[in-house]
Amino acid sequence: VQLVESGGGLVQPGGSLRLSCAFSGFSLDYYTIVWIRQAPGKEREGVSCIDNHPGSTYYADSVKGRFTISRDSSKNTVYLQMNSLKSEDTAVYYCAADPDFDYYCSGKGSPTYDGMDYWGKGTLVTVSS
Repeated sequence: VQLVESGGGLVQPGGSLRLSCAFSGFSLDYYTIVWIRQAPGKEREGVSCIDNHPGSTYYADSVKGRFTISRDSSKNTVYLQMNSLKSEDTAVYYCAADPDFDYYCSGKGSPTYDGMDYWGKGTLVTVSS
């Protein structure tokens, strides 16, 4: 099993980036992909999720209306399009996989992401002028 993030970098406030999560060794038929970010000195935050059920996506309030998650099943890749970026979006962004969409993607409580089945190594997004 492997998840590999790419697409991070330095961008000015108001700019856009598209992150990619290329995965292998499992199927979206059985797993949810979660984009999780961690800024220095802050807790992990689950920002967006997608799974195989049509319409099953989730966005944290902090990114709703600015970020869009999508998937290309033919390429085993999940994307996170990030628009109108703000300095507070600066973080390492990870993609992770787990079967439990409801626990990680309901927006209720504070999920413990450590228990997720598979993780990528992360990609750094820096929003700065």
